[in-house]
Amino acid sequence: MSAFPVLSTVAPGRPFIFAVEPLLKKLGSVSKLANVTPASRLDVWPAPEMVSSGIAALDGLTGGWPRGCLSEICGPASSGRTGVFLAALARSTRNGEVCALVDAGDALDPASAAASGVDLGKLLWVRCGKAVLSSQFPVLSSRGKQMDRRNMDGLDIAAERQRWKLRLEQVLKVTDLLLQSNGFGMIVLDLGDIPVRSARQIPLASWFRFRRAIERTPTVLLVVEQQPIAGSCSSVLVKVSGKKLSAVSSQLSGTRLTHAELLDKVEITAELLRSRLERKPVQSVTSFASQAKWAG
Repeated sequence: MSAFPVLSTVAPGRPFIFAVEPLLKKLGSVSKLANVTPASRLDVWPAPEMVSSGIAALDGLTGGWPRGCLSEICGPASSGRTGVFLAALARSTRNGEVCALVDAGDALDPASAAASGVDLGKLLWVRCGKAVLSSQFPVLSSRGKQMDRRNMDGLDIAAERQRWKLRLEQVLKVTDLLLQSNGFGMIVLDLGDIPVRSARQIPLASWFRFRRAIERTPTVLLVVEQQPIAGSCSSVLVKVSGKKLSAVSSQLSGTRLTHAELLDKVEITAELLRSRLERKPVQSVTSFASQAKWAG
């Protein structure tokens, strides 16, 4: 019979012997607790199979992306997050797996994805289009006269939030359907263009549902975002940041680009913020260069 000393609250400093086995037998005799397995006797799940990220330096940092788990890639605009998930899709599709991309911002360039090595014949691209608003958010009055500027600003903000709310509803429904199909090797949920305020309105219950849907399946779920939003539901959390190394000339096909600059090469720094796989210590950092893939 196993036992261990416990400090009594009635007589501080005077330990008494607490028997474990009799307590377990007593609890087991209670009808409501008869089918409850103690945590110490639960089966230990094997470590998940890892899928290469397509980037050697990132594989050395995280060990790859785990199957049956939810992983997050976060970073601001131009941080290299798109290149990271395209590399993962390229590796998976080259291995013959069918993948899916839920493009919440409708921002994917198929030609650039193909130039990055993604087999578009094995990729389901779900484009979440702009939702049409009802007439409850008018900008002009019925006579065509301009409304008060303050009222217009308020309506514009409300309309924009409503647009993203309706689009996120589409995204969540589509992701649910894809996860329930169990036919994809990798599913990427690209929320990179969704405003942080709107993305944080996704219920935590949705992330728990997604995580449970892919447990013990061969599916890799990658969520791409500006800031972490899945909380404890993600097994791996990687933050990326980019630093410009070089840029192409502003002259492109005889057209001068006066408002933007096309990046040609970026140094990406990846930081491992969370890993529940105990493969690498938290706060590990690595860097690698990303060459832009131009299709034209």
